[in-house]
Amino acid sequence: MTPADDFTCAELVELVTGYLEGALDAHDKARFEEHIASCSGCDAYLGQMRETIEVVGRLTEDNVDPGAAKTLLAAFNSWKAGG
Repeated sequence: MTPADDFTCAELVELVTGYLEGALDAHDKARFEEHIASCSGCDAYLGQMRETIEVVGRLTEDNVDPGAAKTLLAAFNSWKAGG
């Protein structure tokens, strides 16, 4: 197994979604967990991602201000259209 110190913070950021979804293979999961055990910054980042997912998962359309929803939809539609 590759030592945890070869696993960078940037790699962790790229793999955090896969980790939280349980989609990492055993090797990457072990490296990920070794890294967060020794890197307080990445451990905090993982905690923030978990909290964000928990909070966002409770949002409904009624929680979003109508003006903000309109702005977000316009931005999304502009991005989707390629512009």
